[in-house]
Amino acid sequence: MRAFALSVLAFASLSALGVKQEDFKLCHQSSFCRRLRSIGSRQAEAAPGTFESPYSLGDPSSTLNVNKDASSWTWPLSSSLYPEISFELRVDVLAQGDGIVRLRVDEVGSKTPFKRYNETAKWALINPQPPLSTSSKLSHKAGKSIITYGPSTAKLSIEITHKPFKIAQLRNGKPEIVLNDRSLFHMEHFRIKDVEKTEEILSEGEQVVLKGGEMDRSWFEESDGEMFEERFKKWTDSKPKGPEGLSIDLTFPGVEHIYGLPEHASPLSLPATIGSDAHYTEPYRLFNVDIFEYLADSPMSLYGIIPILHAHSPTSSVGVLNLVASETWVDVLHDKNGVKTHWMSESGILDLLLLPGPEPQQLFEQNAILTGTTSLPPQWSTAYHQCRWNYVDEDDVLEVQRKFDEADIPLDVTWLDIEYAEEHRYFDWDPKVFPSPVKMLDEVTSKGRKVSVCICSCRWTLMQPTQMVAIVDPHIKKTDSFRIYTDARDLDILMKKADGTNFEGWCWTGSSVWVDFFNPKSWDWWTKMFDFKVWKESTPGLFIWNDMNEPSVFDGPEITVPKDTIHYGGWENRDIHNLNGMMFHNQTSQALIARETPAKRPFVLSRSFYTGSQRFGAIWTGDNIGDWDHLAGETAMLLSNNIGGMSFCGADVGGFFGNPSHELLVRWYQAGAFMPFFRAHAHIDTKRREPYLFEEPIRGYLRDAVRLRYQMLPVWYNAFHDASVSGAPIIRPQYAVFPKDAAGFGIDDQYYVGDSGLLIKPVTTQGAVQTEVYLSDNQPYYDYFTHKLYAASAKPRTVTLDTPLSTFPVLLQGGSIIPIRQRVRRSSPLMWQDPFTLIVALSKDGSASGQLYLDDGDSYGYQNGEYIWREFTFTPSSSSSSKGKGGSLVSSDKSSNTSEASKDVTPYDENNLWAKAIGHVRIEKIVLWGVGTKPSSVKVSGEDVEWTYEAGVGASSSKAGEAGMLVVKNPGVGVVGAWEVVVD
Repeated sequence: MRAFALSVLAFASLSALGVKQEDFKLCHQSSFCRRLRSIGSRQAEAAPGTFESPYSLGDPSSTLNVNKDASSWTWPLSSSLYPEISFELRVDVLAQGDGIVRLRVDEVGSKTPFKRYNETAKWALINPQPPLSTSSKLSHKAGKSIITYGPSTAKLSIEITHKPFKIAQLRNGKPEIVLNDRSLFHMEHFRIKDVEKTEEILSEGEQVVLKGGEMDRSWFEESDGEMFEERFKKWTDSKPKGPEGLSIDLTFPGVEHIYGLPEHASPLSLPATIGSDAHYTEPYRLFNVDIFEYLADSPMSLYGIIPILHAHSPTSSVGVLNLVASETWVDVLHDKNGVKTHWMSESGILDLLLLPGPEPQQLFEQNAILTGTTSLPPQWSTAYHQCRWNYVDEDDVLEVQRKFDEADIPLDVTWLDIEYAEEHRYFDWDPKVFPSPVKMLDEVTSKGRKVSVCICSCRWTLMQPTQMVAIVDPHIKKTDSFRIYTDARDLDILMKKADGTNFEGWCWTGSSVWVDFFNPKSWDWWTKMFDFKVWKESTPGLFIWNDMNEPSVFDGPEITVPKDTIHYGGWENRDIHNLNGMMFHNQTSQALIARETPAKRPFVLSRSFYTGSQRFGAIWTGDNIGDWDHLAGETAMLLSNNIGGMSFCGADVGGFFGNPSHELLVRWYQAGAFMPFFRAHAHIDTKRREPYLFEEPIRGYLRDAVRLRYQMLPVWYNAFHDASVSGAPIIRPQYAVFPKDAAGFGIDDQYYVGDSGLLIKPVTTQGAVQTEVYLSDNQPYYDYFTHKLYAASAKPRTVTLDTPLSTFPVLLQGGSIIPIRQRVRRSSPLMWQDPFTLIVALSKDGSASGQLYLDDGDSYGYQNGEYIWREFTFTPSSSSSSKGKGGSLVSSDKSSNTSEASKDVTPYDENNLWAKAIGHVRIEKIVLWGVGTKPSSVKVSGEDVEWTYEAGVGASSSKAGEAGMLVVKNPGVGVVGAWEVVVD
């Protein structure tokens, strides 16, 4: 064991040298990418009009409607290169989403025993067979099939050209998405290896020499010596099904910006990988891997993927969701006519969803209709988390709690990395350093008291004030003394090698095996492992971290499992690789839900993910570096995840690797305070950097950042709730908030928090004492800290803020109302009865609006209507004599005024249990910014209330300056019920 521990530490220390790029393939080292990318090269080199797709559809008259009552049609598809091979195109128009179209292509009637993987939708979509529209119409003309569909005002159509094969989505007759515009579509058909004996291979990667009379296909495709067996370094991939690659090209006419393809450390607006302006020389790779110290700007694979793209212009937004789970590479080409993409996948059917938009908000909703929304998490998980590899023993854990309290820094969650587990056997606490885990857990979770409120005959019990999270990785130590291993072995639920025996590899536990979570037999078993009767040294205050679930295999090709590893149903890992992490994440989440009655909301952090993972918990951006480049790049990564639906995300604050300077650490915390997932984490070889360890003023700056997060937790919970009901991003990029402002489409270093109006720009430049912020709209903005007003302007502008180390840009958009809690306690659940302050930032016309959503924070009672959801609206006085000098602030029920995407919200009942439990919680202060004139009175229910006024510029001012501020103290209103405050 000591030898193994030393080997692991040696492995860990190697990571400090930076990413070993040679451990991961480039496109030319992956045979399918090499073959399929060459099609793009041939097309680019061909004379205009001479490169035509070999694929064509059957005659329109042969179209078969698969359901006479639904909008679904199929066409036979064939290739002139292999006329004996049959394919089929299916087109569905979905009932939901205002015109989502699903395109599927598969090989049919193969004479081989093989089939392409077709189950990605089963795991990624809420409903793998979404209901179909019944109102779409199919017509034919001049070699084309045309489908009209969607709302009548949208004027959407699908135009299918039969020969050469091409599909275009049009709005008002104008193409917005075109499939096979460049004739790069190619589905490699199944074949038996013996056929290849008719070909002479010159060498790996070289083109086939044709025998007499054989069709010349070299103008389009090439073969190579690795179609049936492939080598990378010391590993051999047996490839029993031979070549089965899929190439598609998608063109977005008239746009300059596309977004998506998370997760990559790249700009939000994806730069080109080919063409004269290429930023990268490699395509974006979608293949989940364990990568140490990833580059801060690279198309290399990372830990998770969401195969979604948004294409955006000032006139429209459209999207595509490509349900492929195999290794995929994507080339991007920008030219004067739009953006062109080339997707190259190793296996699987084409299962492509066209999202019509026409604006970013609709794209978010359409993706949520398909893949689900972010689950509403436990409220405490939106607060501050403290982690390290590793807190060494129980005394260390409890000392961390005491030091946070002494430093007056709030903390909700303490994390345990792999060293808590004996021999890294997850579920088994190491008795040498954690001899009394339940006692330790209870002490941590008792850092504040449970609070019970008697409401009639029921008793309201609040969640544990603080929590702990322990890591449970997917690799299982292979030893007969470990119950998890013997259970999984005896149930026969382990991943298999190509020869059918259990797959074994090397990870933190030493010799390890991996559960195949595609196997239904594994699901109930995994749930039982978290039962308090089985895992007796667990408590309700312990939550879970799923790391290394790409999966990571230290001695495997590209630090993962071989592609010919077999999963349930006979599918190879090559077919389902990118789904693996989500499957583990899902089952762990379900296990936590099942362990208590009534169920509590789970919290499970995953490193690996796929589209749909947002339903199961949070993710983070993995093993980053504590340097300025990585700090600068995190914002674009998190925004990309958010537009892909994976909103509950964050980065290791301070950087996992390295020892950041004091200045850099402060800037990390300031940035982290405005990440959806706010966790500090560090490598075992780094210096300890808990925020209480530093001297003033650094400790104060770190404390201020954490406390600011706690004051704004109501804003964050609003954003999480919005994400859970409509799919809206928790943090929103500039283009999504202002879709008509082309100057903001490339901005990825600032963002808005939900619909709050808060605009954040982390400071990511060493030594910066001033920072520029771009303002798009014709509204005033207010500095959250100084209350300085930046005047509205008809044109977008850039403002410069002073940003010494003690501060950073946090602006509030005119027209916004945000709820905050100014009293910060040592953990967020202890704040549940504390009063609120409403900050009202007046727009240039003197109006403002905002919201407050509250529930108990950890149960599913909100699904039964146990919540409050208030809308605050400030309306200026209508009379000309008082316009701009007064108005009224009204609180009303927001649940009755929701969008179509929120139609499943349970109606609010003011007598619900939660509303009664917090009926005493009050609004202690209302602060209005941008009040240019001192009011004469402030009244509630006709009675005067106490207020003060500080003179300053008004919201309609054309000049910058400190905003006039009205503070209403103790207005006598609460968070429950309707009320009105009148400013005269």
